[in-house]
Amino acid sequence: MPLAMVKAGQCVHLVAVDAGRGLQARLADMGLVPGVELEVVSNALHGPFIVAVKGCRMVLGHGITQKIMVA
Repeated sequence: MPLAMVKAGQCVHLVAVDAGRGLQARLADMGLVPGVELEVVSNALHGPFIVAVKGCRMVLGHGITQKIMVA
């Protein structure tokens, strides 16, 4: 399922990034690679989408969260 569907407080594992090489490389540089555990901190409809990865928090756009597949 896309990361955008995950509710705040849930932990999931990244499975794949359904995007071009440029976005895949940019996300990999930020530590978002297949197998990494993500905790959704905030998933507000009109606010920022915040995830915690390896002790760091990052804000992602809602369009990008539609392309990140998690389980």
